[in-house]
Amino acid sequence: MSELNDAVPAIAKALSKRGYETLTPVQQAMLNPDLNDSDALVSAKTGSGKTVAFGMAMASTLLPDGAERFGRAETPLALVIAPTRELAMQVKREFEWLYEMTGAVIASCVGGMDIRSERRVLERGAHIVVGTPGRICDHIRRNALDMSAVRVAVLDEADEMLDLGFREDLEYILEQAPDDRRTLMFSATVPAGIARLAKQYQRDAKRIEVASEEKQHADIEYRALMVAPSDRENAIVNVLRFYEARNAIVFCSTRANVNHLTARLSNRNFSVVALSGELTQNERTHALQAMRDGRARVCIATDVAARGIDLPGLELVIHADLPTNSETLLHRSGRTGRAGNKGISAFIVPLNQRRKAERLLMGATVTPAWVLPPSAEEVIARDHERLVADPVFAEEVREEEQDLVATLVSTYGAEKLAAAFVNLHRNNNAAPEDLIEISIDSPGRKTRERGTDRPGGRGEEGESFPSTPRTPRGDFGPAIWLSLSVGRKQNAEPRWLIPMLCRNGNITKAGIGAIKMQQTETYVELSTDVADQFLQAIGPNRMLERGVRVTVLDAMPDLSRQAEPRTFEKRSFDERPPRRDVNEAAPRQAKREDWTRDDKGREAWSKDKPKAKPAYAGGEGRETKSFDKPFRDKPLHDKPAGDRPFQDKPFKKDGKPAFKDGGKPSFKDGGKPPFKEGGKPSFRDGGKTAKPAAGKGKPKKANGKDRWS
Repeated sequence: MSELNDAVPAIAKALSKRGYETLTPVQQAMLNPDLNDSDALVSAKTGSGKTVAFGMAMASTLLPDGAERFGRAETPLALVIAPTRELAMQVKREFEWLYEMTGAVIASCVGGMDIRSERRVLERGAHIVVGTPGRICDHIRRNALDMSAVRVAVLDEADEMLDLGFREDLEYILEQAPDDRRTLMFSATVPAGIARLAKQYQRDAKRIEVASEEKQHADIEYRALMVAPSDRENAIVNVLRFYEARNAIVFCSTRANVNHLTARLSNRNFSVVALSGELTQNERTHALQAMRDGRARVCIATDVAARGIDLPGLELVIHADLPTNSETLLHRSGRTGRAGNKGISAFIVPLNQRRKAERLLMGATVTPAWVLPPSAEEVIARDHERLVADPVFAEEVREEEQDLVATLVSTYGAEKLAAAFVNLHRNNNAAPEDLIEISIDSPGRKTRERGTDRPGGRGEEGESFPSTPRTPRGDFGPAIWLSLSVGRKQNAEPRWLIPMLCRNGNITKAGIGAIKMQQTETYVELSTDVADQFLQAIGPNRMLERGVRVTVLDAMPDLSRQAEPRTFEKRSFDERPPRRDVNEAAPRQAKREDWTRDDKGREAWSKDKPKAKPAYAGGEGRETKSFDKPFRDKPLHDKPAGDRPFQDKPFKKDGKPAFKDGGKPSFKDGGKPPFKEGGKPSFRDGGKTAKPAAGKGKPKKANGKDRWS
């Protein structure tokens, strides 16, 4: 650290005060004199001390010529951009002790916090601003953040910011900063998007690639735990109980999974907190603080916590859901094994997702140990070891407790006191779970054939998983038969029936024999050794989950009575009915084709229209048109024309109406309406509007004019 002591003594003093004796490779690389006032694109593994690295690199630009303290805070001199709120606040905390002796004023601008408070801090002045892309853009657009004096711009976890869709915000921020600024980009990987961004906004950037970044993290032990798909949550419980880590984090793929697993573990007496994007900034801050001060030991989180979150003493990382890519896998695992500490990264791998897990691990160049999760017996054995080695037994009995201890020993004896102590110890911990026995021999291509009674076959992604070899039926031993109220009609399958029977009946699959599927029920053979235990576990109602009812049969069910298949009498060729002629079989189709206008012109269509008069459905005085009956040549009734209504009267002269005077309307004055004076309205005073007769109306004034009411 002699180079740093010569360049920025205040930073060197802060590192010594913090207990730094040696620097990590990336920190050593940033002290290279060739990097002074130069842009840099740095890639290093997660947990390698990148925050302190770019903090030291900025100091030589912000405090030139060996200056130890900043002047009065005005417009910001440095800008640090991080992808998430937690990472931005973590960078601020690191800078507070790193720049403690320089008198630097550090402000934060992150989403979810009060923007008015942040604006007041910026108005008072700050030397370094740390924030997220969206909130920094808001302050710039509102003229609250002046970028004119920025000397250094740092992009932390730049690849993650591009993955989260912050490219436009980053470009806007960098365009607002001065062109002669210094730009430092730090990232775990350098994909093509980062390379293009660096080429566009950096000037002759130095490429720094730490040699150890491609190697597997030596301080992390990777373990892939093979489980049955239905045992995923039970395996998580056993892993947490087996290791009893001081701090552990469990990664899920969705917020819904986080909420579900948080509720499940909380009910199992785990001190747990949740961390996801749907929480407010205040809730997320309190969750992380609870992990830091020991009020919580397990954090259930989405990938929002996979980048940059540093929890002291984090010893265990559990991947409840497999990550989407290898980079996320490394960032999740990098939350443990930091600063020289050891850690464990455990992957919960269902049998039907083994191929996916292998691809992710291969892409991350990680070689895990493929093992089974801890069983209930192993968890209990580990509890016994921890109990015997508990430091409480090494403590001397205090003087004020001697009388109470003597009273307890004389009253209950040493054996009862030891039993009470064991019970208290167990009550404080969650009980381990029984797991379904599986095999992890290679990816397992031994799959059950259709119709076998043992679980196995293909998983959800079409990949087969190992199945337990069938026990010969003659070797199963004495058994009873059960009837389950679910069958093929309810999509019953052995692969979920067997785990359900094991969970509800507190038995293993070794006690289950043949399974015979019927249309509406399923017959299950159960060993007499576990029959009493099974029936006692399911209770007097004999109900399982999903509303499945269990009935104990007196004897083996008679499976010989099957539904007889439908049979058809085969007749000889001579007995078959004669085939209809084609012309006779399709008169309707021919008529339909004849009526279509697609093949005919307008004239041809008009010639083929039916000419007959409409038929009327008569009888008993009812005369109503029947539109759903064919046309006929004559009406259906034979009443004389004089007795029929007007619409049934015959027409004269080719269908014209029978009016007088040669078919014209019978009006006076030559067919004109019967008005006087040549058809005009019969008004007084020459057709004009006549006044009402005397006594029949009085004039009223409306708007100054006379009107008649």
